Amino acid sequence: MIPVQGYAGQTVAVLGLGRSGRASALALREGGATPVVWDDGQAARDSAHDAGFDVVDLTKLGAFAGVAALIVSPGIPHLYPAPHPVIAAAWDAGVPVDNDISLFFRSFATDDWDGFNTRPQVIAVTGSNGKSTTSALIHHILIENGKPAQLAGNIGVGVLDIEPAHDGEVVVLELSSYQTDLARALTPDVAVWTNLTPDHLDRHAGLGGYFAAKRRLFAEGGPDRAVIGVDEPEGLYLANQLSEGRADDRVLRVSSGQKLDGEGWNIFARKGFLSEVRKGRQVASIDLREIRGLPGAHNHQNACSAYAACRTLGLSPKGIERAMQSYPGLPHRSQHVAERDGVSFVNDSKATNVDSAAKALQAFSNIRWICGGLQKEGGLDGLLPYLGHVARAYVIGREADSFARQLSGADALVCGTMEAAVAAAVKDAQSGDVVLLAPAAASFDQYDNFELRGEDFMACVRAAI
Repeated sequence: MIPVQGYAGQTVAVLGLGRSGRASALALREGGATPVVWDDGQAARDSAHDAGFDVVDLTKLGAFAGVAALIVSPGIPHLYPAPHPVIAAAWDAGVPVDNDISLFFRSFATDDWDGFNTRPQVIAVTGSNGKSTTSALIHHILIENGKPAQLAGNIGVGVLDIEPAHDGEVVVLELSSYQTDLARALTPDVAVWTNLTPDHLDRHAGLGGYFAAKRRLFAEGGPDRAVIGVDEPEGLYLANQLSEGRADDRVLRVSSGQKLDGEGWNIFARKGFLSEVRKGRQVASIDLREIRGLPGAHNHQNACSAYAACRTLGLSPKGIERAMQSYPGLPHRSQHVAERDGVSFVNDSKATNVDSAAKALQAFSNIRWICGGLQKEGGLDGLLPYLGHVARAYVIGREADSFARQLSGADALVCGTMEAAVAAAVKDAQSGDVVLLAPAAASFDQYDNFELRGEDFMACVRAAI
């Protein structure tokens, strides 16, 4: 655990008692603060009380008297579509509102670092798609190259649940827009921007607010090095804003699909090959096509981002390549589940929006596509250009009929349940086909989360084959 610094002897309120909220309360107490906690759910409040925390109704008038700060869990809206009443009350009382990410950055460095030979570093990864894979891949590369590393944030454990830093350690954080938007302290050594596509628009009042939330990691974080995906206008804009000129190698530009020229530091993937070009000269090249844990152009972009981040730390191209070869992939993200009679089964349950599902469809040929669920805003038109690889779509979810009707030109079978979809796909599949779960929708109509949806897919596959 990282004890929180700066609040010893003070009362700090914590709103939301999920994973990050509980960890914040514990870390505050470990650092000498007195946490008072609140959650909208009675069960969470009872659990916190049983754990010895002082549960205080922060919705009551005067609840913030004597409170030094309010720490808010990332799932709680602080501005759009409307501020939570407790946050509004903190504003009215003049109490600073913050989150656990900020507490981490304020507390990670300690006096113990004076005795280290090599200062610990933090790599923070944000973006719309690929954050988890990029973060996990960076962590895997570091470990395989003998560097001590921890993985936390929106993946793995909470940021305050990690161990205090060791000499030369690297902490890899995956950060969502919910986490970067509110944090008062953001000071990574290396910051990575994967890409930007529409998501969480209600929480950020549109794409501009969503972009602004993620941009804070770079504009206010002031990283020593920034790795920026430049395949969208927002990435190009951000790279331009951070760079002092064409040869400024503090900004590493990353692309999947286009060759990057110029005097700076560029890493790109084309036709399955990663290339590193620095000062106009190719430094290294990696064949990504046979790396099973990184299939498709979208994962090649993730590979480029991870490669770039690791190069900023001085790792060699060969060392990075060896580590990539052994990368197993993440559960529910282009995860190879099984193979029988030449048919592969791939679980990409994390493809919860149109853009991520489109990337999955581009990664394979001859697809038996299991899709559907709770649709997000914008419809499915963004998928239509990629249906040429789909032999048949097997649609699940409560909105399966409506979902299937939007797949114009595709052979779509309404199945309703995962079990029925897998059974039908297995029956239809021929050697060379890929049975792919890439829902292009949220899971909440049938499952509590995308992980449970992916696990159900895997269980149905095992039962069917």
